[in-house]
Parts: sequence; C-alpha cells; structure tokens
Amino acid sequence: MPEDRKLAFDPIAEARRHWTARGWDEVAAGMAVVTSVMRVQQLFMARADAVLRPFGLTFARYEVLMLLLFSRLGELPLGKVGERLQVGAASVTNAIDRLQADGLVTRRSNPTDGRGVLAAITPAGKRLALRATGALNAQLFGSLEVSGGDLDRLFGLLQDVRRLAGDFE
Repeated sequence: MPEDRKLAFDPIAEARRHWTARGWDEVAAGMAVVTSVMRVQQLFMARADAVLRPFGLTFARYEVLMLLLFSRLGELPLGKVGERLQVGAASVTNAIDRLQADGLVTRRSNPTDGRGVLAAITPAGKRLALRATGALNAQLFGSLEVSGGDLDRLFGLLQDVRRLAGDFE
C-alpha cells in the first residue's frame, strides 16, 4: 500500500477488539484470522497480477500453464485441469479459451475418451510459463515478508485448514 494511504492502526485488530467488546470473545480470534487471510489473499493477488501483467497472463491462466507444463505429457483432460486447480468447468473453459487464442495452449479430442477434450501446452506456452515463473519467483514467491521457517509453519497450518475442509485426504 502506498505510504500516504497506510493506516495508523490495524483495522483487523480493531475489529477483533470490537468483537470481544460485544461479547463474542470465543470467535474473535477466528474472525481476525479469516479476515486477515482474505486481506493477505488480496495483497498477494495484486502483487501476482502486477508481475504477470507484462506477460499478458492472469494468475488463473498462469496456473493452467504450469499445471500443463508439469504434467507428464504436457496435456490433460479439461476435467482434470478443473479438479487439480479446484475450479469449475466454466473457469477452466474461459482460461483455456484465452490461452488458446494467445497460441499458448491447444485443444484436441481425447483419444481414450471420444467425448473428452485435452488441453496441451504449446512450445510458446512453455517459454512464457518459464519466463513468468522466473518473474514470480524473483518478485513475489522469493520476497515474502515472512522468513523460511515461518513460511513452512504457515503453509502447514493452512494445509491443515484445507485438508479439514475436504480439499484432499
């Protein structure tokens, strides 16, 4: 946030104080955590968008490219893309449409399932994904305001939340 827009206090801590003052002490910490995670998500998305904008990518399209890049054959059924990225079919279709229009992904019929469609990363898609990853590694993933050990602990805590919510076993 620009220096001239920084608040003199933490509004989430202030909201927590109000929760406690209203007698909601048992849930005040939970409210503060949920609200903090949502705010951090906004901060991370803004930073990711700024890094990816020069590459003509959104974070959603970047994730599709990386998923295809990491797949054994460089291609996956559209349903598998949605399952792995934990998004709906419409989101996958939208991302694939844009990536295909940009020449970064192709579609073809799935030879093992006549009704299914495979998305495959193109050589241009691979090059762009790797360049975008270099920028994200340098400007976002490698420059978080949390130290390595704390990052591991934070990931573990968030992983527990995702597991308990049913994201994975």
